[in-house]
Amino acid sequence: MAQEIRGGIELPARRDDIELHTDDGLTLLGELATPLDRDPVATLVTLHPLPTGGGFMDSHILRKAAGRLPALADLAVLRFNTRGTSSPRGTSGGAFGHGVDERHDVDAAMAFVVERGLPHPWLVGWSFGTELALKYGLSQPIDGAVLLSPPLHRASAEEVAAWEGDSRRLVALIPEFDDYLRPEEAAQRFASVPSMTLIPVEGGKHLWVGENQTRRVLTEIVRAVNPAALPLPTEWSGEPAATAG
Repeated sequence: MAQEIRGGIELPARRDDIELHTDDGLTLLGELATPLDRDPVATLVTLHPLPTGGGFMDSHILRKAAGRLPALADLAVLRFNTRGTSSPRGTSGGAFGHGVDERHDVDAAMAFVVERGLPHPWLVGWSFGTELALKYGLSQPIDGAVLLSPPLHRASAEEVAAWEGDSRRLVALIPEFDDYLRPEEAAQRFASVPSMTLIPVEGGKHLWVGENQTRRVLTEIVRAVNPAALPLPTEWSGEPAATAG
């Protein structure tokens, strides 16, 4: 019998606990979710919201991406706790680095992707995670970056402008009712990157609460990374799905 895909559902995938090792000596804890019986066509390297504000690898959009997209869109999804961040998976080493020391965390995640031979990596940052993607993404072997609710608090105007003229794609989802950066201001703040894709999301809020917003975000991520998988199904009739705690 078909099961509606919503909430904390986890569709079948291979889920491996992983460790990332930074070049400044820390161990970061995470998970890699991949399609159960085939190779992924692309990879999402997710960067979570601000840990001092409650962000971690299980922040709901990232957890739902890992729970759904390996099965629905043939994507590998890498999630991890940045330095000093805790989740049920455990606590990563070190302490919050205010977006500066986290450069090493992004390096470690991408080194893991390269070592594993994971294909076509994209950075997917949410809130604080968008700052890391903007600041450090251009130095990484990525196909592009997807920004969810970018606040533009830490990424400088020069770091944003550096994306213009680069071959890597930049996509940003801007909630209509965001707490920090709404569509009109975002158009001004990102004006130095006219080649990017700026997507205002009607009715959207910074935390993307609710199934409709979750589906919109996951759809736009897949549209950027593997559009052949669209439209994403809303029901699952394959192997039994689980519900994440």
